[in-house]
Amino acid sequence: MNPRTRRTAIGMIAGSALLLAGCATAGSGENESESEPQEVSTEITDEEVTLVLAYVDDPPTQALVDGFEEQYPNVTIEPQQTDFGNYITSITRSMSSDDAPDIAQYNPGAMRSLIPAGEVLDLTAYYDAYGWGEAFPQASLDQLMSDDEAMQFATGSLYAAPGALSVLGVFYNKDMLADAGIDSPPQSVAEFEEALAAVDDNGDQPLSVGGLEVGGFQLWNVLLNSTGDTQQYLDWVYGAPDSTIETDAAAQAAQTMADWVDEGYISPSANATADSDALAAFTAGDAAFFVTGNWYASTIEDELGDAGGFFVLPRDNADEPPVASGSSVSYSISSRSEHPDVAAAFLNYMSSPEAGQIAIDTGFMPVDTDAGAAAEGTLGEVAEAFAPVAENDNIVPFPDFAAPGMIDQLTAGIQGIISDQMEPDAFLTSMQDTWTSYHG
Repeated sequence: MNPRTRRTAIGMIAGSALLLAGCATAGSGENESESEPQEVSTEITDEEVTLVLAYVDDPPTQALVDGFEEQYPNVTIEPQQTDFGNYITSITRSMSSDDAPDIAQYNPGAMRSLIPAGEVLDLTAYYDAYGWGEAFPQASLDQLMSDDEAMQFATGSLYAAPGALSVLGVFYNKDMLADAGIDSPPQSVAEFEEALAAVDDNGDQPLSVGGLEVGGFQLWNVLLNSTGDTQQYLDWVYGAPDSTIETDAAAQAAQTMADWVDEGYISPSANATADSDALAAFTAGDAAFFVTGNWYASTIEDELGDAGGFFVLPRDNADEPPVASGSSVSYSISSRSEHPDVAAAFLNYMSSPEAGQIAIDTGFMPVDTDAGAAAEGTLGEVAEAFAPVAENDNIVPFPDFAAPGMIDQLTAGIQGIISDQMEPDAFLTSMQDTWTSYHG
């Protein structure tokens, strides 16, 4: 299914659910508890309920838990945090056990086995009962939809709801740009290159890049979002048949990075630089630009104050709204949960104004984009840049979403380009080979 038709698709699914008495839903997985019909209600019990929530990201999870418990004093949520590196293994095992958490932070890698096994609740009936089609940006829900086999995303059923949104963009140091004679953010890749050259000519380092981890391929991703065909990219990441990343735009984005290494805009030490070190270098004033996600906005605002700025690199065609990779801190419900309605109430809480303010305060974007309008400083610039992306459903997934192991190909491939050990075409071929080995 074409991802751009998902709104109609899930609407049809939700409509079908309405025809069932009491909004009953039934899963199709192997898990016995999920296969039984379940009555759905937006009215939650006033009895004492304890839910277990497994998660990675804090913020914003703990703050969201606190906010929900304040609204529902009879509900206690016990958080169980796991570090990112161990989360896929941890949550895959725990969700399949008799002690499965009621709520789990969504992870596409883990879902590739949990959804087919029926361990995660199909939220279609809750989508309709709560009106999530209006409450959440559709593009943020696309990434949380899947077919029954979890082979293709942005189609099929909904398996999570977003709590706070993230987006890739470009942070910049206004003071350093002013010293280089630049008084406004670039409006195209060409203007971005001009700004990099001006900063370089002024004797400063243009870019801070964490090539040791994900910072390198995020820069490539931002360039591709600006110049590439969005639908072609979505098809590839979501696993549409016969999709390819071996496109002219993807090759040009990689070649641009190689050129920036040659020009000195990217430091030769980037491959030994972790993301946190790249952030530290940027906030210390050692580089003018830093491509990363809004999750660093609060830190940058604290460190740079009024000098911190943010923009989403515009599309090459200025008439097109900006496109940005992003995702959400999202939560799924275990099909083994004894309190799915209470767990769904927690997911619905994510669309509330209170949760929106928590997202802003913790450096994320709220699912209600209007909630970010009052933010100021760097956070305000992030909210302003993010609004047209969300309003036009132009949040696209990160490229490592495309297949298991893709993150390794992305990281190693960009490291090869930075070190001049890999050509752009070979980089794309390595990713396509990984994609094909999984999707066929």
